[in-house]
Amino acid sequence: MLGLGNPGPEHEANRHNIGQIIVDELAHEFGVGYKSHKSGSTIAEYRSPGGPKVVLAKSIGYMNLSGNPTNQLLQFFSLEPSQLIVVHDELDLPFGEVRTKFDGGHAGHNGLRDISEKCGTGYHRIRFGIGRPTHGQEVADYVLKNFNSEERGKLKELVDQSIQRIKSIIQL
Repeated sequence: MLGLGNPGPEHEANRHNIGQIIVDELAHEFGVGYKSHKSGSTIAEYRSPGGPKVVLAKSIGYMNLSGNPTNQLLQFFSLEPSQLIVVHDELDLPFGEVRTKFDGGHAGHNGLRDISEKCGTGYHRIRFGIGRPTHGQEVADYVLKNFNSEERGKLKELVDQSIQRIKSIIQL
């Protein structure tokens, strides 16, 4: 499972980093920590008794260059793209709406574009709605801004709901 986002403390609370925020919360819930991996990612591994092994990953590079690290992780763990879940922000959904998708296009999301170019499109997505900018704000500026105070007030509950959906997909 890959949480998309950008590196560094200046990006930690950005809308664009919701994928990493969700995966971080899942790692916290599982009680596992991250370690550096030769793929250019940090990973945390978890296995529930009798359940599947789950590898949580975050690229240490910028989101738009997520394809190579993702491909290297798939190769290292001998996984097919169909075993990959990418958690990411979604402009085309209202804030807080979460949808799952398998296969398909990148819808202009540059992180997904790079992953699809390097790994193919046959992977699962957890799409977390961040809504679209208003008042003529540029998309790039909008996604790189932190959630506003109203959104932050709802974020914990929405992240928890996303985690429950992820757990049902991976059968935990």
